[in-house]
Amino acid sequence: MSHYALTALANSLPATVPFVGPETQERALGRAFAARLGANESQFGPSPRALEAMVQAAAGVWQYGDPENHDLKHALAAHHNIDPDHITVGEGIDGLLLTLTRLTIAPGDSILTSLGAYPTFNYHAMGNGGTIHAVPYLDDHEDPQGLAEQARLLDAKLVYFSNPDNPMGSWHAADTVQGLIDNLPRSCLLVLDEAYIDLAPSGTAPDLLPETDNVIRLRTFSKAYGMAGARVGYAIGPKSLITAFEKMRNHFGLSRISQAGALAALHDQAYVAEIKEKVAKSRATLAQIAKDNGLTSLPSATNFVTIDCGGDGDFAGKVLEQMIARAVFVRMPAVAPMNRCIRISCGAEDAMALVAKTLPEALKAARAS
Repeated sequence: MSHYALTALANSLPATVPFVGPETQERALGRAFAARLGANESQFGPSPRALEAMVQAAAGVWQYGDPENHDLKHALAAHHNIDPDHITVGEGIDGLLLTLTRLTIAPGDSILTSLGAYPTFNYHAMGNGGTIHAVPYLDDHEDPQGLAEQARLLDAKLVYFSNPDNPMGSWHAADTVQGLIDNLPRSCLLVLDEAYIDLAPSGTAPDLLPETDNVIRLRTFSKAYGMAGARVGYAIGPKSLITAFEKMRNHFGLSRISQAGALAALHDQAYVAEIKEKVAKSRATLAQIAKDNGLTSLPSATNFVTIDCGGDGDFAGKVLEQMIARAVFVRMPAVAPMNRCIRISCGAEDAMALVAKTLPEALKAARAS
């Protein structure tokens, strides 16, 4: 018999993780993936300046990182031309979501998201006792009008909305997002996940008005900046909410190495511009590969392309399994009708060549099974 007792809430939750990592699949396969294209990491890597800064910072890894993230926070404020008190830094968007849900959700609170959207938000919301409600996607896009309507009906505490979107790669124009902000009840906080915003077309992000009291915007160094393993994200919001993060955040969550790398990466915007060009080229390559195989690629404002396999979720699942069997790590949306698709991250030319080789093989094997 154990000498400890979990809370009733903890006992009610399944032991799970939102995503099965590629490492888990590699252990099951007994070999490494030849192409890692399922987690929307940047194969292009970080700025050389960021790498150099992290190498230099490694000698001081015996020291804790600055718990205030002062230099990075002030650099981000200057980058966005806002007051540093509107910004908090955390261990990626996932870490920020954990703190945000701890701050705002009480057991039984209604929490609203899109059906099939980023599962880590649900994981943290349920971990704090929230009751998840979901609005279906509309034409492979999140449905802002449906979210606003349901938020009013449910008296939702939080609404999660990503723009651009994962897993479909779709996006809404800034005016549409602003309309969602304007139409939510004032008692409802919009959690606006902008992880992919650096890769999106101009006019995707609404104006940055950080004192808007019903919005918190989440951004990351994991995508365009190529630093997913460093775990650096930041939130922009009203000062009252950002200050509240000091009540619960992990003050030593970011290492000195991560802080140094992110600061150097932020200061190398020319490199980010190069990455945007490389991602755009890779998106076009993936779209052509899909077309060459008689499939349809969905328009994307992210560093991945979602490809309609032309069948149902069972068929797409078979294609996914066959790609993984050929040592190409990809993923697929979890919810119908989006699960008719597979999702492939952008990458370097050799990775794209491997996709071009293995996708027709996987399709043939899936159709024969």
